[in-house]
Amino acid sequence: MGKKRIPDPGAETDDFTDAAAFRTAMRDVTPLIHRPSRAVPAGVRRVRVRVRKAAPDVAEDLDELMPLISAAADDESAAASLSFRRGGVRDQVMRRLRRGLYPTEDELDLHGLNQTEARDQLAQFIVRSRDAGRRCVRIVHGKGYRSGARGPVLKAAVNLWLRRHMDVMAFTSARTIDGGTGALYVLLRA
Repeated sequence: MGKKRIPDPGAETDDFTDAAAFRTAMRDVTPLIHRPSRAVPAGVRRVRVRVRKAAPDVAEDLDELMPLISAAADDESAAASLSFRRGGVRDQVMRRLRRGLYPTEDELDLHGLNQTEARDQLAQFIVRSRDAGRRCVRIVHGKGYRSGARGPVLKAAVNLWLRRHMDVMAFTSARTIDGGTGALYVLLRA
């Protein structure tokens, strides 16, 4: 333990003279105006609001973002599985997406549409889903069986369009029960 100090009898006079000297030195100083701080009181949780950038008009630069394609890549692409992910998407997220473990919150069926109609609906669907806060959606593009020798044109086009769309973080072909290689699970930007 520390030693106890014995009070000095002359300390009171020193304190008095120090206080008087301080008041004399501060005589010409004007006090600052007190403004209450904007600090959050203890126990109140501050909510952080995320502001989304305004989405550009869907029709604006659609030909540049999602160009139409002339033909499918090859004959085997009908059975080929599609998969894509942006940098930063972890392996575990892709594995869960591929297994269909994320609940699909909405679905878009592009069967029977031509490329222009499909592109317009897909662009609107992605913007609508993102604005609604949906994280995982399913897009059914079909396998291209009715496309004949051209192959699955719509499947190839959707593959290209989704890769170029910045709101799409990842996609993979769906499980067989959800459409197999004729559908995609799409993970949207949060």
